[in-house]
Amino acid sequence: MAKTFTAPFAQTPRTATAVVTAAAGALTTDSPTGVVELLTAGADGAILTRLTAMPRATVTASSLLLFLSSDGGVTKRLIDSELMTAQTVSTTSAIAETTFANYSEVAPLRIGAGDKLYVGSQVALAGGIVFKAEWTDF
Repeated sequence: MAKTFTAPFAQTPRTATAVVTAAAGALTTDSPTGVVELLTAGADGAILTRLTAMPRATVTASSLLLFLSSDGGVTKRLIDSELMTAQTVSTTSAIAETTFANYSEVAPLRIGAGDKLYVGSQVALAGGIVFKAEWTDF
């Protein structure tokens, strides 16, 4: 295979969202239930620089999950988790955002070409939890 010595730079900034309502299950397998696809990396791969979640209704403390699939969604491997604190959503207060702390501009998650990220919560919330990803295709 020919090698290139030109540095690749991220080209296309993107934002993706997904809403999770069901509780994730079967976490001890590579086929978890109740998870939702968040994004698919482009043909040359991508970098994830920010991942956050916000509840759309009052929520108890919830374990939020991030899965990676390198085979079109057949196998989903758990790669990260964050704890969303209990919140009361009301018209008189801001809704707190939960940030996945492992990803940033200086420490992005590198995603292979065509890989998919899925998100989930171990606690069901009928109103839903909105996940937001900021990522860039190469």
